[in-house]
Amino acid sequence: MAGPPAVIWEREVEGLLRYRELVPRLEEALGKFSSRDPAEVIQPVRTTVPLQKHHGFMGLMPTYMENKGVLCTKFVCFYKREDGSNLPSTQATVVLLDPEYGNVKAVMNGELITRMRTAAVSAISAKLLMCPGAEVLAILGTGAQAMSHYNVFTEMFSFKEVRVWSRTGQGSERFCRSVSGPVTVCVSAEEAVRGADVIVTVTRCTEPVLFGQWVKPGAHVAAVGACRPNWRELDDVLMKEAVVYADSKEGALTESGDVILSGAEVFAELGDVINGTKPALREKTTVFKSLGMGVEDAVSAQLVFDQWEAKSCKS
Repeated sequence: MAGPPAVIWEREVEGLLRYRELVPRLEEALGKFSSRDPAEVIQPVRTTVPLQKHHGFMGLMPTYMENKGVLCTKFVCFYKREDGSNLPSTQATVVLLDPEYGNVKAVMNGELITRMRTAAVSAISAKLLMCPGAEVLAILGTGAQAMSHYNVFTEMFSFKEVRVWSRTGQGSERFCRSVSGPVTVCVSAEEAVRGADVIVTVTRCTEPVLFGQWVKPGAHVAAVGACRPNWRELDDVLMKEAVVYADSKEGALTESGDVILSGAEVFAELGDVINGTKPALREKTTVFKSLGMGVEDAVSAQLVFDQWEAKSCKS
């Protein structure tokens, strides 16, 4: 008979999850998702329930990886918060189950898992699509996702300059105090992105904050915010001039306001590039539209659980 499920809090997750182990697992998972082999990954598009009174949504993100024996779901609540709000924009819980018996094996805080796997997939998009010799990284936004993106991008790549922009000076100051390296604080989004080789948008914006006329040809954009059909971070000019990649085409056409409202075509999934079925058009301006997928949570949670089990056996 199965024992009680493991409960793994955020501080424990922080001690168990490392980008050097997470990134290759996510690359493998993205490729398997895009192969559309049901023995590798079964993952429906995220189901959402509106929380109208609180200006938010609850999402359910189940995934089954038969060949790996991983059954997982994430519950995530995300909100449209006013500037200056002290309330979190997202809260998440990840549940791992035994696919044979159906019992819950582990319940873990999903905040850090979500931040790290999202940032890691953005970094994978840059690895595949940014121009060789990229020197300038611009980050629009200064929240928790901005921090995780800074951490993995500076760990994986050698940028000569990192620029950051926030709607509030307090956000920029807090960000600069929290990071380990030098950062250039910009007074406008335009100043931050002009001439940048890689641009990451991790904002709460529901209207475009990044405009195509500011983006230099050949730049790579990882667009992480705006995860609803009527929310946007990027304008029509950028979406129509760039080659657009996504984690999931189906997800982008269902959930991404940047894709839906601009009418832009999704050229390929990252997994298609990893599998070699679609090219990485590095010489062109590229946009990676990140929505986040259950398979990313599943492999991340399994990694945390494996590390937790190994640590528990030693103690």
